[in-house]
Amino acid sequence: MAWSDLWALEMLLAAFAGGAFGAALGALPAFIFTGFLVVAGEAANVVGKAVAGTSAGTASELAAVGITGSIAFGPPFSPAISFGGGVAAAAYASKKGYMESGFDYHNAKDIAFALGTKPDVLAVGGAFGILGYWLTVASSTLGMPYDPIAMGVVLSAFAHRLAFGYDLIGDTSTGLLNMKPFEEGNRRVIGETATVEDGGNDPATDGGTAEGRFVVEPWLPHQYEWANVATIGLVVGILAAFIAYKTGSPFLAFGISAASLLFLNCGVENIPVTHHISLPASTAALALAPAGVAVSQVPPGEVAAAVPLLPALVVGGVFGVVSALAGEVVQRVFYAHADTHLDPPAAAIVVGTFLVAVLAAVGVFPQAVWVPVP
Repeated sequence: MAWSDLWALEMLLAAFAGGAFGAALGALPAFIFTGFLVVAGEAANVVGKAVAGTSAGTASELAAVGITGSIAFGPPFSPAISFGGGVAAAAYASKKGYMESGFDYHNAKDIAFALGTKPDVLAVGGAFGILGYWLTVASSTLGMPYDPIAMGVVLSAFAHRLAFGYDLIGDTSTGLLNMKPFEEGNRRVIGETATVEDGGNDPATDGGTAEGRFVVEPWLPHQYEWANVATIGLVVGILAAFIAYKTGSPFLAFGISAASLLFLNCGVENIPVTHHISLPASTAALALAPAGVAVSQVPPGEVAAAVPLLPALVVGGVFGVVSALAGEVVQRVFYAHADTHLDPPAAAIVVGTFLVAVLAAVGVFPQAVWVPVP
């Protein structure tokens, strides 16, 4: 990408539409579509590489159907655009009193809630879709050593908190990383001053009864204990590394993880969120390939010539644990005390991909696959 792409009218229009559509569907449903499209795009790429191995033509020619790059990670469903737009629209809609979702936390955190067709809500989603596009282009153009889309999601969340008057972190008086108040069932004080406009469940200071939101709100009540988070990180990291090893795709496991959130969105209990584990783990596993080997173009079954399986699985497991724990730290700092959604997985992907880039830069990894190296 180049700086001139910032003002490409056709891309700005597409980004506006992508952000508005993410608001209409809800941020989480929009991201689930990203997952399905990544699975479709990477499956097409794997087929293309297989065909290239048995016929005339190169893998890049046969696999360049553009679904992953231009659709899943482009303006229609890039998380920085559609998901970021949906999250910002939820923060705005809650302030305006449009959301009566029955969510246990502040309504602005209900990213599964479809916001429908209100023009002002869609306009906010579209505006933040453009912001997400700009943030992605800026990181890509500068060659920053992390996933530019994930960083776009994180910075967009800080931006909507500033734009709509929410605290950046919230009340941390019980301890920045402390989840005990949630475990003990401690709730915020609600009084007559709580209003629909501020979420309908903000604490009042008039000595009301303790019937409101939890004092501390874990991003996932079933996925916040350190040991549990580390364990799912290890398991998914190994699984993602194996998928990457067999297909040469650093993105397919991410797509599977993102698509699995359909069950979470439909209310199935205890579904883990794992896309922030699978993407860094897949990338790190493929980073073991010798420098100059474009693993994304290696036909299926031939990655073994470039990447040993056992080290790939070990590295995937390690990165899975690191990324899972990074997401947990972020949720405890920037989500649990606040009123809007700041995405822990996006922040964890930034951390995980930055670590890949650093290890490649210092020579521990032969390459960084798709992550820019400083």
